Amino acid sequence: MVSGAGSNLRAIVTACHRRQLSLHPTVVLSDQPTAPALEYARKEGIPVVALAARNYPDRVSWEQALSDALSAFAPDLIALAGFMRILTPAFVTLFAGRMVNIHPSLLPLYPGRHPHRQALQAGASMHGATVHLVTREVDGGPRLAQIRIPVQPGEDEASLIARTKMAEHRLYPEVLEWIAQGRLVLSADAVLQDGVILREPLVLEAPHEALATR
Repeated sequence: MVSGAGSNLRAIVTACHRRQLSLHPTVVLSDQPTAPALEYARKEGIPVVALAARNYPDRVSWEQALSDALSAFAPDLIALAGFMRILTPAFVTLFAGRMVNIHPSLLPLYPGRHPHRQALQAGASMHGATVHLVTREVDGGPRLAQIRIPVQPGEDEASLIARTKMAEHRLYPEVLEWIAQGRLVLSADAVLQDGVILREPLVLEAPHEALATR
């Protein structure tokens, strides 16, 4: 599920092509009919569905259409990849235990919008990204894994965003493969690793290009 350019979608599909990810993308769904991610998905031969909220009388009817579209493809796993609309508890409950999201901060730090800006304003020395289980609490579900990058002295928001994206593209496909392999097992409100509840996120090493100085 995407709203914009789909850089994480591209990373996921590339990992599939390279057989680094043993999953098959069945549909790309967006709330933005003109999202560049949809054109990319079409070129890759992946079915797309675009459902603009403005075309529905209220949120309930839009989310019903959204859930109907997803259910028609019977996904085993739903990956939010830059999907910029908050989903209601009713929708999340419908797909509980099957939905993950990537957020560009070291949750629980800096949830919500503009996490890079929040990190810089807070004078953070480390930043990164988190893959978490989607639950009723926005950006508050159990954390599966994180990837960390140092904040460089004098760094601006654009630079931090760019380096964090590089790290995200390393993190998300890897975590999805762990789920595919059964290394991580999702439930409605918990993540299990080898049958034990995962209390702290697994940590991946950031790619060299995300660590490089300007």
